[in-house]
Amino acid sequence: MQTFDAVVIGAGAAGLFCASVAGQRSLKVLLVDHSEKIAEKIRISGGGRCNFTNREAGPANFISSNPHFCRSALARYTAQDFIALVQRHRIPFHEKHKGQLFCDNSSDAIISMLMRECDVGGVTRWQPCTVEEIRKTDDFELATDRGAVRARNVVIATGGLSIPKIGASDFGYRVARQFGHRIIETRPALVPLTFDASHWAPFVDLAGLSLEARVEVGEGKARGEFLEDLLFTHRGLSGPAILQISSFWKPSTPIRLDLVPAQDLSSELAAAKNLSRRKLGNELAEILPRRLAQTWLADKAELSERPMPEVRDRDLQQIASGLKRWEITPSGTEGYRKAEVTAGGVDTRGLSSQSMESQHTPGLYFIGEVVDVTGWLGGYNFQWAWSSAAACAKALGYPSKSSH
Repeated sequence: MQTFDAVVIGAGAAGLFCASVAGQRSLKVLLVDHSEKIAEKIRISGGGRCNFTNREAGPANFISSNPHFCRSALARYTAQDFIALVQRHRIPFHEKHKGQLFCDNSSDAIISMLMRECDVGGVTRWQPCTVEEIRKTDDFELATDRGAVRARNVVIATGGLSIPKIGASDFGYRVARQFGHRIIETRPALVPLTFDASHWAPFVDLAGLSLEARVEVGEGKARGEFLEDLLFTHRGLSGPAILQISSFWKPSTPIRLDLVPAQDLSSELAAAKNLSRRKLGNELAEILPRRLAQTWLADKAELSERPMPEVRDRDLQQIASGLKRWEITPSGTEGYRKAEVTAGGVDTRGLSSQSMESQHTPGLYFIGEVVDVTGWLGGYNFQWAWSSAAACAKALGYPSKSSH
């Protein structure tokens, strides 16, 4: 039976980084993954250019049932720390907007960097390799399809349920339950929203239309609000604004949209009534994308054809308020197959915020997406992968210390 200081299960962003940092601390590390291809989620992220972090990443950009948990790891391994690593490897990158950093070229550059870091640390990699069983005695014993392994530490970096076609599974949650951890209910996040076909029928022809919008959902501490681009699809809504709000959305809850966020539409229409003799439909098409204006007035054909001075004030007010506060209730989401991440996961109340170690089972750690910490769209989830991995790797090999 081969023996290691640590076995890291899952060779995605968090697992690769954790293995590399631990290996470079002179620990004997085995990295295993059940998939033949390594780090596919990194490869496809950011349109193939990997939005690898966000300059502004901080606790406020993350959702969790225990919202303060992420503070420690994010503070001790920051976006600037990872940027410095990328720069040392001379990977060219650029800032897109709102602090989002992307590779100039392919996301393969980030994968190659992490692999080189693992090589420097002397990390042993078994892939594909399936872990069939984990037992705990004094150490951990793992049964794999490449033979039995013993280790002092086991790190679960197996991710969530998102994008099953690239190997997502519930393995990490099963291990967590085996060792007494509670799972916060999982759900697709950063995912397009869908609507009942009959309710969405008037908007199907808008598929492909994109515009900036303000989107809100929820109330109080559960409220989310984002100003981003919105995309109409055949089945519902997508685009950055919707992906962001989907992490806050709960079934049967309406979302509120302002389709003209930079304008005082009531005042503009009132002024147009006094200054213009054009038809309402033509006037609205000057303010909104023409297809949206036509769709919005489709069931008001008579009103649409009236010259502006003949349109009643209350009709203009109704149109303006409808566009500024359009309230609709999604029927669901596009599910895990389209979700960029999985919200929920291993309850952080059972983990140390400083080391990511289990408070039930010394030597067992959970990092990355498998944990109930979900970042906004824009590089935040990768930063959580790096930060939680670094916190774990730097704690491996030391006596257990529990901390909330």
